[in-house]
Amino acid sequence: MNIIFYHPFFAAQDWLVGMTQRLPQAHIRAWQPGDNDRADYALVWRPPYEMLANRGDLKGIFALGAGVDAILEQERQHPGTLPTGVPLMRLEDSGMAQQMQEYALACVLRYFRRFDEYHVLQQQQRWLPLVPHQQSDFTIGILGAGVLGKSVAQKLVEFGFKVRCWSRSAKQINGVQSFAGNAQQAAFLHDTRLLINLLPNTPETQGILNQQLFAQLIPGAYLLNLARGAHLVENDLLQALEQGQIAAATLDVFGQEPLPQAHPFWCHPRVSITPHISAITLPEQAMNQIAANILALEAGGPPTGLVDMQRGY
Repeated sequence: MNIIFYHPFFAAQDWLVGMTQRLPQAHIRAWQPGDNDRADYALVWRPPYEMLANRGDLKGIFALGAGVDAILEQERQHPGTLPTGVPLMRLEDSGMAQQMQEYALACVLRYFRRFDEYHVLQQQQRWLPLVPHQQSDFTIGILGAGVLGKSVAQKLVEFGFKVRCWSRSAKQINGVQSFAGNAQQAAFLHDTRLLINLLPNTPETQGILNQQLFAQLIPGAYLLNLARGAHLVENDLLQALEQGQIAAATLDVFGQEPLPQAHPFWCHPRVSITPHISAITLPEQAMNQIAANILALEAGGPPTGLVDMQRGY
């Protein structure tokens, strides 16, 4: 079989060697402009239009990340970027779930134990013990209950937190209260003190973190946006912080990345930022998953991580 690879940042040689070790029967090459030779599978991240546009003979396209919104957005802007009828697969975990657990748990404990406020007090040279939060009134709500959302929810339950999730359809997760659909969103937000966003980026979820949503949380709630920058209406967050409706926010993703130097998030005393690192693609685990999927497809079996093109995830 023939496999083509494209990623604007990853070292292609590492992937060529790694995939060859896993699939010695395959010929794997880094795609270059003008390469129209036969390919059975494509491994891509933000591929140029001409890479896939005329490849209707592909058996599968593998996105080198958990989200496929960038590829689907290219298709919306340039119809034909994705050949019709070719299955698109995303990475379901490949080491991302544990990373997201670690990131979310670190942030939750920072706010729960009020370490963010103690840091400010240290800068002010003030010795002031604060009234601790209680788990009984520190409900954590997670927007999105896919692989990563479910994983984070389960880890927080292990630490004794009251956890609820909201998703398109109801989910069964031990110890987690499930809310589904627009009709149950208000009930989900009510009494939520810390909100974690792990939704897929679709036209329906863009801008969901807005003033109307913030107003339904407990006053002084905390926000973690770990999904996509497009989910957040940035000016609404700044206003909610000014009003005290949101006490503090940790943001790992932004509408424009890298974040512009003049952006107010950089210097806001109640905003913590990281450069989109909450859960990165780990090549070894990702290659294991992709290779297993290719072998499944070759044997006529169903792949994992198959994207529903209508839903966008």
